[in-house]
Amino acid sequence: MITVVFDTNVLLDLFVFNDFRALHLKQALIEKRIDAVASPKTLEEFVDVIARPLFCLDKSNQNLIWAQWHTLSRVLNDSELMRAPWQCQDPDDQVFLDIAFTVKPCVLMSKDNEVLKLANRAAKENIHITSNYNALSI
Repeated sequence: MITVVFDTNVLLDLFVFNDFRALHLKQALIEKRIDAVASPKTLEEFVDVIARPLFCLDKSNQNLIWAQWHTLSRVLNDSELMRAPWQCQDPDDQVFLDIAFTVKPCVLMSKDNEVLKLANRAAKENIHITSNYNALSI
């Protein structure tokens, strides 16, 4: 089973937009073929993002989406995360790097350019950072 860390923008594609390019990832999550790892900070960020008026989701749908992600993910305590040796300018994105560093070897799926810039350095630590939804062999 492959271990994957999904950033918030990827989660939006999976659970809010139901992006056809990511449907195979969501199916793999549901079928437990992916060990998806999160933390309380990343769960909180996801809740904050899907509550934004931009997404037009009522509280019931927000709760349903959050519950689905929470059920499908393995949640590590923030205090247990190791600090990644590379720093991201956005502290909201740093936690995804820290999770990936803690659970390596893994894939970090991100759409954030600052995170993607760290791909070469992360590869030396057996962390594959990508925005390509077809990068996983599942």
